[in-house]
Amino acid sequence: MQLPEPPDVQLLTQVGFLAAGRGDAPRALRIFEALALLRPDHAFAFVGLATALLNAGRAIDAVQRLHTVRLPDGPESDMLEAFKGLALQLAGRSSESTYVLRQVVGRARTATASEGALLAARLLGEDLNAALRPAPVLSI
Repeated sequence: MQLPEPPDVQLLTQVGFLAAGRGDAPRALRIFEALALLRPDHAFAFVGLATALLNAGRAIDAVQRLHTVRLPDGPESDMLEAFKGLALQLAGRSSESTYVLRQVVGRARTATASEGALLAARLLGEDLNAALRPAPVLSI
């Protein structure tokens, strides 16, 4: 069996997000489950799954689904965790959400900010770019 090429994966991802955006959770979930099998070390399929569940009003299911995914530390993991924080917020679990989002933002303060860290900061109402800029040097 031949695996889909990157353009095909991109097309499937777009179709999945369109289905999720239109409220067609069953189709979106089928597409993103397949993409998660094809690209298990990337966040996009899991973010798509969460998006479909969140759009269907199933925030707790999104939290549970994201909680089972393990990605290596880095930008992919940051994005996954930022979406987990969003799902926790929408599930009414704000203290857990804040904890998860702060973990992502905290990692970014010691490294280059990923898109997931920037999203986590925005969800917390913070400006991560401002926090990462070096403090001005004052001359005496």
